[in-house]
Amino acid sequence: QVQLVESGGGLVQPGGSLRLSCAASGFAFSPYSMSWYRQAPGMERELVAGINNIGGSTNYADSVKGRFTISRDGAKNTVYLQMNSLKPEDTAVYYCSVKLHIWSPPNWGQGTQVTVSS
Repeated sequence: QVQLVESGGGLVQPGGSLRLSCAASGFAFSPYSMSWYRQAPGMERELVAGINNIGGSTNYADSVKGRFTISRDGAKNTVYLQMNSLKPEDTAVYYCSVKLHIWSPPNWGQGTQVTVSS
């Protein structure tokens, strides 16, 4: 059974930093690309960042390029999202996701709330 457990969210002032973690279990972590999405109130869920199976390739939404960094640790079956220079518009619930098969829907964690406010 696939489990994705996010942590690290919270309240931070504009310009601050947070590091999100996603602990994965129930599947072989190493072969799969992993992604972070976010969903703000009243908005659709959007892709924030993705990382390939060996961590050699990453991609980012234009809105977070240069501020966010995605990484993974195969020994810990964990994917991270380092978020710097946070802005109020980064406020959202952040979700970790993995898609194990092209024919199956993605798996999601429960999400972690990030609030950027003074």
